Amino acid sequence: MEFENLGLVPELLESIDYMGFSETTPIQEKAIPVIMAGRDLIASAQTGTGKTAAFLLPVMNDICRKRPEHTHTLILVPTRELAIQIDQQILGLAYTLNITSIAVYGGGDGSGWEQEKIALSKGADMIVATPGRLISHLTQGYVRFDKIEMLVLDEADRMLDIGFYDDIMLIISHIPAVRQTLMFSATIPHRIRSLSKKIMNNPVEISLEMSKPADGVIQSVYYLEETQKIPLINTLLGENPDHQSVLIFTSTKKKVSDVVRGLRSGLYLVEGISSALEQNEREEMLIRFRSRQCRVLVATDVLSRGIDVKDINMVINYDVPSDAEDYVHRVGRTARAEKTGIAVTLVNRSDQPKIQRIEKLIGYKVNIVSLPDSVAGANVKNRGTRNSIPDSAGEKPRNKKYQKNRSRGDWNKTSPHRKFINLT
Repeated sequence: MEFENLGLVPELLESIDYMGFSETTPIQEKAIPVIMAGRDLIASAQTGTGKTAAFLLPVMNDICRKRPEHTHTLILVPTRELAIQIDQQILGLAYTLNITSIAVYGGGDGSGWEQEKIALSKGADMIVATPGRLISHLTQGYVRFDKIEMLVLDEADRMLDIGFYDDIMLIISHIPAVRQTLMFSATIPHRIRSLSKKIMNNPVEISLEMSKPADGVIQSVYYLEETQKIPLINTLLGENPDHQSVLIFTSTKKKVSDVVRGLRSGLYLVEGISSALEQNEREEMLIRFRSRQCRVLVATDVLSRGIDVKDINMVINYDVPSDAEDYVHRVGRTARAEKTGIAVTLVNRSDQPKIQRIEKLIGYKVNIVSLPDSVAGANVKNRGTRNSIPDSAGEKPRNKKYQKNRSRGDWNKTSPHRKFINLT
């Protein structure tokens, strides 16, 4: 469907056209008419489907029609990175619309507090906020939320996962009971439905096909030992010099530092990003990565959802995520806007149950690729021990109980590969 058929105000259509978009994504086509009709909405759609614009456009359309003199919309998000990204998208769409917005988030040097205070007390059209930072302002007594008309919970499942339920309920107690509430989530588990019953009024539910990596993502797994991971990544980087944007996910902040040290090269820049850094450092690092000054960025899951970095060539899961949904979000960083990309997952022995959960979620087996000879020999000292993972020469595990529980065949079986921004 074309945007001009949705009934949006002319000035917003001009802004959309100026950005080079004409047709909606499926989530936009389904969600925008529901929101414009004034209904509460629960929408399930994964990263990269255009879900952000699915709520921004009807919200901004309502602001253009009404021109309120108070804060019209509050958008709650789980991370400061997502708050910044949504605020930037608002700025891009609202460039000629005279719509004001501000991102309210913690973790910086505190310099933005006064600017946030002014916006929250005097009113900006749209507030994008993380719950913790917003509550810090609410306790000061100057926040004016008594006339808010729309509440949006973006990445609602993630907010509940990281313990923001009580914060969300506290914030909601400060805004009008009569309002329109929109909830966007990658999944709709029981806790989301339970929350919706408390804060929403007879919501419409939209659920797109979920938890499938994009067709353009070429997925593969390597079975290996922990000590072989860095040699393999260095080999992959050397064999693919045209991949100038590589994102590596680890499970902990400490591993980010370890991987960066292991991958350091005189030929290109490798950097690590996690919540241990100050906000300005993280923003500067993302700028370098987006501009291809930094070839390899090592990150925790802080970047797996909601961060807009175009044209990532390869995503590497240094650690297999415990949550199968996180795998989809991680590999969703590549192959966006109908492009292709590579997603590589490094699997040690303890990670096999996680891969099985991922494959159950996405509905198919991920292709197994044999280790290069140079990497297969990187752990010679452990070959032949009772619990060793076999090398590419085909050595079998000697632990019979472990071998019995394997359902994948030989570790190094070779298989052929399987085969944004649309206003995200």
